[in-house]
Order: sequence, then C-alpha cells, then structure tokens
Amino acid sequence: MATQVEHPVTTTPVSLTEGAVQQLNQIRKQEDVPEDYVLRVGVEGGGCSGFSYILRFDQADQNDEVFDIKGVRVAMNKAHAIYLLGMEVDFVQGLNNRGFTFNNPNAASTCGCGTSFSA
Repeated sequence: MATQVEHPVTTTPVSLTEGAVQQLNQIRKQEDVPEDYVLRVGVEGGGCSGFSYILRFDQADQNDEVFDIKGVRVAMNKAHAIYLLGMEVDFVQGLNNRGFTFNNPNAASTCGCGTSFSA
C-alpha cells in the first residue's frame, strides 16, 4: 500500500484581481523589469492616515515570504502580514479614477486618496 503524502495548502495573504494582474504585466514589460524581480506589497509609515501602501517591483530579501498569485511572484515582508492579510489589490480605469486600489479589511480608516490607512 502506497503512502500518500499530504501537501499543506498555502493561502496567499493578499489577492490580485485580473485587472491588477494585466496592468502589472504591462508595467513589467514597458519598464523592462528584470525577470528576477518580484512585486513587493507592503506598508510603510507615513501618509495622511498613518501607513502607506508599498507596491513596486524589486528583489526579494531574507525577511520576505514569496507567493505566486495568478502568475505574479509577490514578496511581502513577514512583519507586514498583520496589516495586509486578506487585502485585495485591483486596478481601475474610470473617468474619475485610474490606478491601483487597495481593499484592506484590516484598515480601521482610509484617506480620501486610498493609498494610506490606519490600523
């Protein structure tokens, strides 16, 4: 009788919509981002609400967890997960608004521009 090996299911801390994935792939191509770079998702102090979102391409480092989300390699500093767990990154193209948006269930409040929040 063969032994069945269980593989743990890893849940990604954030999600990307199809619109975000398409835009990120377009940016990667237009900006000629090196293949070994990952999409960094994180937070930093600042902004009008206390924290600002980080969304950029760079190299992963030793404090990162790296995930594959819909074909996009995403890196997040392990310490940022508490602020971002369950967040959805989208890209909108409307008459009044164009750009990446962050739907973060951990945000107690957000600013009007949508790029900073308080926890």
